[in-house]
Amino acid sequence: MDNTDARNDPVVTSYAKAPARTVTAGGVSYAYRELGPKGGIPVVFFVHLAATLDNWDPRIIDPIAKNRHVITFDQPGVGASTGRVPDNIEAMADDAYTFIKALGFDKIDVFSFSLDGMIAQDLALKHPDRVRKLVLTGTGPRGGKDIDKVVGTTYRDILRATLTRSDPKEFLFFNRNATGKPAAKAFIKRLQERTEDRDKPISPRAFQTQLKAIQAFGRSAPSDLSTLTHPTLIANGDNDRMVPSVLSEDLHRRIKGSELIIYPDSGHGGIFQHHTRFAPAVVEFLAP
Repeated sequence: MDNTDARNDPVVTSYAKAPARTVTAGGVSYAYRELGPKGGIPVVFFVHLAATLDNWDPRIIDPIAKNRHVITFDQPGVGASTGRVPDNIEAMADDAYTFIKALGFDKIDVFSFSLDGMIAQDLALKHPDRVRKLVLTGTGPRGGKDIDKVVGTTYRDILRATLTRSDPKEFLFFNRNATGKPAAKAFIKRLQERTEDRDKPISPRAFQTQLKAIQAFGRSAPSDLSTLTHPTLIANGDNDRMVPSVLSEDLHRRIKGSELIIYPDSGHGGIFQHHTRFAPAVVEFLAP
């Protein structure tokens, strides 16, 4: 990767057009995309279970990239990144740290969703000086009640989606009601806005390993989140079936001074369903 050329590129603020790049560190070639104006503290996006670079909602990324340098990346063994998916969250946090260091960032803002909200917590606990602000969405704390049940929920909804020829995220992320169903379709459609240079889908083996890591995280002793002093924004829908919404409240209680937003009539993908409200809120929270 030639960073000098990258710096001279015109500023891209649309995720659909964000250039795909790679950087090699620790024997792994990390696939990532970047957009927004360079300089200042970048916002690094940590994606969800089974997701690749193609799974970020542009309606959330684009408003942030208007004024901030934004990076999205694939963990080892996911999408176009090489290497293997570790079977525990701590090792995933170590990999994320390796990636951030490889790009030369001393400090970052973290935007995380679902599985990667768990990784983000471990990263911030292990390297508190590397993180300035923390956004934790659709996630919960280590040892959180019923996190380990995500495996059963996920497989059931994948089966339901297969039978109806739908995307599993329509079942996993959204309520199956009059507001949830159209929101799900609109979200899936937005994920298709990038038509060229798309990422590789996750392999079944990598997906199963991620599920194993979540299960272990749910069954572990809790981390001491009282040591986190970063400004933290926590958000979710009020009916998250994957990582129960009460766990967002649990995180809020454990992280002193954190802000909590719970969106009504929405599930795990509440921030995507309510993107018109959430995007401005997160832009304001992440302001320098």
